[in-house]
Amino acid sequence: MAAYFIRRLLLIPPTLIGMTLAVFALIQFTPGGRLEMALMEARMKEGGRSTNLQSSGLTPGQILKLEEQFGHDKPFHIAYLSWLGAVPRETNRSRAEFAADATETDVKIPGTAEVVTVRRLPDDRAEIAAKDGIETGPWRARIVTPEEQRERWQKRNPGQELDAPLPYLAILFQPKFSGLLQGNLGDSTRYSEPVWEMMKRRFPISIFFGVVSLILTYLVCIPLGVLKAIRHRTVLDNVTSILIFTGYAIPGFVLGVFLVVVFAARLGWFPLEGFVSANFADLSLWGKVKDLAHHAFLPLVCYMVGSFASLTMLVKNNLMDQLAADYVRTAVAKGLDFKRAVFGHALRNAFIPVAATMGQSLTLIVGGSFLIERIFDIDGFGLMGFNALLERDSAIIMGTVTVGGLLLMLGNVLSDLITARLDPRIRFE
Repeated sequence: MAAYFIRRLLLIPPTLIGMTLAVFALIQFTPGGRLEMALMEARMKEGGRSTNLQSSGLTPGQILKLEEQFGHDKPFHIAYLSWLGAVPRETNRSRAEFAADATETDVKIPGTAEVVTVRRLPDDRAEIAAKDGIETGPWRARIVTPEEQRERWQKRNPGQELDAPLPYLAILFQPKFSGLLQGNLGDSTRYSEPVWEMMKRRFPISIFFGVVSLILTYLVCIPLGVLKAIRHRTVLDNVTSILIFTGYAIPGFVLGVFLVVVFAARLGWFPLEGFVSANFADLSLWGKVKDLAHHAFLPLVCYMVGSFASLTMLVKNNLMDQLAADYVRTAVAKGLDFKRAVFGHALRNAFIPVAATMGQSLTLIVGGSFLIERIFDIDGFGLMGFNALLERDSAIIMGTVTVGGLLLMLGNVLSDLITARLDPRIRFE
């Protein structure tokens, strides 16, 4: 069995690479990304409506510079490997144009007032000429030819030609392995902030809603499922079935709108938005608990309403199968009390499929519904992912997919481990 789980763990890296590669390809080749949005903003500032990129108010050189800024100047495989951290990416970049027929240009070192001279060699390679007292060891340079710029332009703008050849460019940069393998999820293209830092701020919110909703769901659904199995086809069973399936049929975001309108806007019993009040830091410990519960009650109802039916019926159906098994009927026929047969024997076996799903609760760290968080204005993972899709923030999208996919795969392995520990009949080979 140990060999099985080792194989499962070894399958996680290639699976994660395949998943992130597919999402990265969708982001790269789907139109409407951050580059297009930046160009659209430039057109709006100019008051233009044309879709011609040269009429966006930016020169072709500026448009190509934007392309470099958003990482579209590299081939797809190089861009993905840079994000993965398998090849070094260009950091702290600076650029300068060569004058006509010139083979040297001064490039400013980012973050300083110092400049270095970059020479263009006959084979279009770059050479850095150090000036007195300037350390050039960490820096590298490359040349971007007019032909390369024209090819990039024509690839992005089929059928359009540049009005005039662009000059040679010198790119000064520091090569650095800084990707997923190094624990770096990149910087947000919208907010210029590390994605991991943005995620860490949302961990407490996501963990709170995930853990609380999970605990409350199990505390309610397991006893209710046991009760429904024992009282099968009674009035209690029928009434509770109607209630939980009605809740299951109502989408969480629809219920959220109803709760906000009725209990928050009209009755004023609960706040309209937010995770805590503005003066949360000034409250006492008991005041913080009450304020948190006051804000979280309505969102928790929306989070849990859909999971009640599935978990309750899972417990009920599994317990009924165990109660109909030969070992339970034999135990009762030999004089064992029915309650002891249920809670001492049948319930343990019925709980195995339920406990096996607990491993997937690892995804609660990046869980949440973006519609529910949008309705209640809760700045959690769901809302962050939703805004990233609207703003085409590729770094946040890739970071969320990576963390969520990794936790989901680890959760599946944990579920298999729990199943094997609870049921000695199961042997993974």
